[in-house]
Amino acid sequence: MKRITVIAGHYGSGKTEFAVNFALDLKKKIDAEGRHDKVALLDMDIANPYFRSRERQKMLTEAGVETIYNTFGFDITEDLPAITAAVRGPLENPDYQVVVDVGGNDSGARVLKQFAKYLTGDDVELLCVLNGNRMETDTVDGMIEHLESIELETGLKFDGIINNTHMLTETTAEMIVKGYRLCSEVSGKLGIPVVWNTCREDLLDDLKALMDMENVYPLKLYMRPSWLDK
Repeated sequence: MKRITVIAGHYGSGKTEFAVNFALDLKKKIDAEGRHDKVALLDMDIANPYFRSRERQKMLTEAGVETIYNTFGFDITEDLPAITAAVRGPLENPDYQVVVDVGGNDSGARVLKQFAKYLTGDDVELLCVLNGNRMETDTVDGMIEHLESIELETGLKFDGIINNTHMLTETTAEMIVKGYRLCSEVSGKLGIPVVWNTCREDLLDDLKALMDMENVYPLKLYMRPSWLDK
């Protein structure tokens, strides 16, 4: 496990859902091991105003995960496309395990350039979340173009791929398998490993019955607003 994990991905890829799940699970793991590391979730998603990890700040704080984004806090200038200098604290402090949520395509990931000096060491991993049901990443070529455009823009290289193929509450195990096959082909072409295949918790048995898949990461849906189900 690296000290700093950067999670990038298109809007609609589910990268914020994964980032929130990962930060919470990381905190639970640290507590279970009796370690004293702090966990910080840095919300660097300034590309769009929807489904950002800062929206779950209260829940994350109660779970012991610090959430850092802009200077003003959640209720004021929420959509200001700026990041507080406070994000540098956890990046520089070895007592922190850090999850960085950076959104959008290459334009959204451009924000990483100003923090490049923190993101190139052996203690850092850069992961790309791919949704095989999303229009721009529903083919191998589309996925590769997305990955390479972010690498070209930021000057950073991805260390892993996360297959997060979904359609929110309409997700099926078959969709996850479809994404697995797409991401596996991308992995073979680019030499970047598929580190996780996400699966909503209630679909785990369906997925297991369909395919014995490695590196399955169970997800809870924290980011979906309840009014969408009404």
